[in-house]
Amino acid sequence: MKVNGKCQLIQCSCCKFCGCLRPGIVHSAEKLKSAAILILTILLTVGAVADEVTIPAKQLSACSQNISPEYPQFADLTLCVGRGGFMEWAFDVQGGSFYIHFLYCSGENRSCRMKVNAAAVSGEVLGSVTGGFMPSDLVWATYGPFKLHKGRNTTRITTEGFMPHLKILHISPSRKPPTGTGFPTQTGLPVESHMGTSIESLRRAVQYLSHKFGDEYSCADQHLQQIEAIAQALKDSEDEIAVLELKNRIERLQHEALVQDNPLLNCGKLLFIKRYTYQSSHYYTDFIDGCHDFGGNICQLDLRTGRVRELAPAMAKGIFGRFDLDFDAQRVIFDWKRKIGEGFRIYEVGIDGKALRQLTFPPADEAQRIEKYDNSFLGGTGERYQHHTDDMHPCFLPNGGICFISTRCQRGILCDGPDILTTTTLYRANGDGSDIQVLSQSPVSETSPSVMNDGRILYTRWEYVDKADVVVKCLWAMRPDGTGSVEIFGNDITFPDTMLHGRAVPGTNNLFVVIGTPHMPAGVGTVIRLDINYPIRTRQPMTYITPDIDIRTEYGFFHKRKGRWIRDNVGPLYTDAHPLDEKFFLVSCNPDRPYNDSSAYGIYLLDEFGNRVLIYQDDEISCWHPILLQRRKRPPCIPSLLSPPNSSATIVMADVYKGIESVPRGTIKYLRVLETLARPWEARRFWDGDSAYQQHAVVSMNTHLHIKRLHGIVPVDIDGSAHFTVPADKNLFFQALDENFMEVQRMRTFINLRPGETRSCIGCHEQRRWAPPRKKVLALTRPADRLAPQPGETAPRAIYYPTDVQPILDRHCLSCHNAEKTQGDLNLSGELTTLFSRSYEEILKKNLVKVWRENDPKTGEAAPLPPYSLGSHKSKLVDLIRQGHEGVKLSRTEFIKLVTWVDSNAAYYGSYFGRRNLKYKDHPDFRPIPVVSTTCPSAALVDAPNP
Repeated sequence: MKVNGKCQLIQCSCCKFCGCLRPGIVHSAEKLKSAAILILTILLTVGAVADEVTIPAKQLSACSQNISPEYPQFADLTLCVGRGGFMEWAFDVQGGSFYIHFLYCSGENRSCRMKVNAAAVSGEVLGSVTGGFMPSDLVWATYGPFKLHKGRNTTRITTEGFMPHLKILHISPSRKPPTGTGFPTQTGLPVESHMGTSIESLRRAVQYLSHKFGDEYSCADQHLQQIEAIAQALKDSEDEIAVLELKNRIERLQHEALVQDNPLLNCGKLLFIKRYTYQSSHYYTDFIDGCHDFGGNICQLDLRTGRVRELAPAMAKGIFGRFDLDFDAQRVIFDWKRKIGEGFRIYEVGIDGKALRQLTFPPADEAQRIEKYDNSFLGGTGERYQHHTDDMHPCFLPNGGICFISTRCQRGILCDGPDILTTTTLYRANGDGSDIQVLSQSPVSETSPSVMNDGRILYTRWEYVDKADVVVKCLWAMRPDGTGSVEIFGNDITFPDTMLHGRAVPGTNNLFVVIGTPHMPAGVGTVIRLDINYPIRTRQPMTYITPDIDIRTEYGFFHKRKGRWIRDNVGPLYTDAHPLDEKFFLVSCNPDRPYNDSSAYGIYLLDEFGNRVLIYQDDEISCWHPILLQRRKRPPCIPSLLSPPNSSATIVMADVYKGIESVPRGTIKYLRVLETLARPWEARRFWDGDSAYQQHAVVSMNTHLHIKRLHGIVPVDIDGSAHFTVPADKNLFFQALDENFMEVQRMRTFINLRPGETRSCIGCHEQRRWAPPRKKVLALTRPADRLAPQPGETAPRAIYYPTDVQPILDRHCLSCHNAEKTQGDLNLSGELTTLFSRSYEEILKKNLVKVWRENDPKTGEAAPLPPYSLGSHKSKLVDLIRQGHEGVKLSRTEFIKLVTWVDSNAAYYGSYFGRRNLKYKDHPDFRPIPVVSTTCPSAALVDAPNP
């Protein structure tokens, strides 16, 4: 139907989706015609009685110089840059009593003053906090009524402080603001244009299925004939009602050709979860702050009849998280939460709904843990999450065991100052839940394990080692015993910053599907297929199955709407992609509502050709995690290679120069081995004043967020090879050093080796397509080297500025650079400041050392850096000393300690424990010197006091 020359979609009362008629519902032409006449009558009536004006906020009639009509960083909202300013709009009305409605957002109180026709309005306006500064936070504010002139009128807002962000002004006689936000949506596209795209998408999909399945898809010719008939009818039709009927026909044909007749769905049944949408603040916080609404089930859907059966009706009042189907399609394993205050636990049930049993249970000291680590006084998650343990995201292993994620590791997220967010890491257990073992010591979260076709575990790993702290949550794999952890894709890709719910495409070892999501607010976003036969240090492996949705910032979603990219938090949004093959995917999709709408997500079939077909929707609750209910080939069982606990691991590096060819051979003499340490719950502080730079208890002055431990060095042979042992179950990374023990290149990720494991690498920044060199590796001609201390040092040890660096400054620099004599405007005294010391703050503020700031910017580039980019070779302080500044000459031991601190990214503290703030200087636990035993415990074991 065309209204005012524009094509509008009719929404039937039996369907909640704009312009989308549900499969199986037939609408007669008479009903469509009646609906069209009714809508047209309403529109004409409204236009006749209401004198209303809508003005995009960007259409200003006057403004101060610091007004940005469209500011890209805030999705082209209209805003005032900096303090002070005014915006004015002019509009014509018939005259009389009117209200002025502003559509705006503000994450804090930014009250303004308002004038209407130069007359000041009493009181402040636009002062309410909407929750944030992005389009998803927009709300209407209404003021009036005002007596307006017939003809031209103006309204102006002014401020002395900061101004909220605006989208629309609406002037009307009604006190009630309009509905909607004024953002264009895909439903605003002309019907004819949209249908043309749908017809071509369907044609290509049917042709693909016909080519792939041949006689098994014998209906292809019939479907193609129907497609061509509809396409021709669309060309010939000039009647709006007829066009809408054609739209109905093409949607019914989509369902018939791609769902009912699709050989990929011939099993006829799906499993999925019913759950109210999590209200999570981050992609990984479903279990922390996402559990607001309880109810749902794990369900079986019959595709032929539409019948849905609950597998665990007795558990319908809890929350079902994620699940997996065993390889024989007889059992389902899932995580379930009974109520607030209890953690998720793992259960198993037969596909017939029988033999329900619980597999994991709370630790024996669960109540004591909750009491010990309670921080509800901080607010935030306190009402919903009491730091209990949670077991989640289970999957079946080929040998009958299970893998899952858990908070049993008792670790906090490193970039979480209040310490209300918890880390999850990978665990495994026997099929009955016994013999639970931790597989990883990761400092930040791991999530969503699934089994690859080769028997390895695929999962999402969040990590940052001298990289921006929110941009790398990518796909990794490991063997079921935790050995062989390796990047699959994404460790150098900045956006999407999160690659979630990865799954291997059936029958392949190089194809995967993943959901690209932002760090915040939730684990939904865009569907991406990966082909890792392409170079994984590039974006070449990525194919966007949903190309009009992208992730380009830490927060929110970008949509291409009417040919223009905007950022908002409204659908279409996707998650839980289950690949049927490399072209077709079952997904959970929210087509057009806010990301956290409790019932917005349904089950759809999505394909590479542009089709999205609704399979099942529940109007009251969202639906998640669809998978086929059918047997699948069991991947191979990979035997365990583990040695007894506390056994060391062995590393062989073939050629350190491979990957850093710009470095002349013979330059690298040593590898320095360091460890990045997780922060245990045991390090929780229950006092104030120690948090800064988004660190729970400060570690550095905005360099990195984690504690680092030095384990020692090993020699590099003249051919670039190294062969050495390292402690197992540590998050280790390496630095390539020259003859002066100065860093040439830094490994900005970590490797986690299990007891007895032997790993080899070809070189730096190893790529999947590389092959080992066809030459003798000199380091293998002798037994493996053991880690040794650097000259004049002990190892392992924490890196701690007050004992590593300050004594050197006291001996060599303090005579000229002190509180009274600040040559070069530099004070290098050890005077304690609120959180650090005078010299440390001076060195960092004056950029005398070259560091990588993990939290500033949080979304910095993740690509590899060339040699000599960071550390001692790029630091002014080291350069001055090497040049013999004022006759200063450090001993070899002093120089090595100094450059080791610089190369370690210039932290101040060497432990998560102890009080920092100067106001605690008389406390017995004020800034203790760290020792190895208290730097950080391993796994779930904690051995340091919490004063």
